[in-house]
Amino acid sequence: MVVLTVRGMNCGPCAKAVTEAVRSVDPDAEVKVDLGTKLVAIDSVGNLDRIKAAIDEAGYKVDPEMV
Repeated sequence: MVVLTVRGMNCGPCAKAVTEAVRSVDPDAEVKVDLGTKLVAIDSVGNLDRIKAAIDEAGYKVDPEMV
């Protein structure tokens, strides 16, 4: 599992968009979003760089350092 800080999330639809972005790379990924802390926990076999790129393409910014 990896935990990323994702900037720009502030509502339920944001969390859904980030989750869908991750699942566009790995449909079986488990994604838990905490809007308060801006943390996204991802359990996936997908390529992390592709996941980060998908989140970025959805309009959100992944901090370069993982938590």
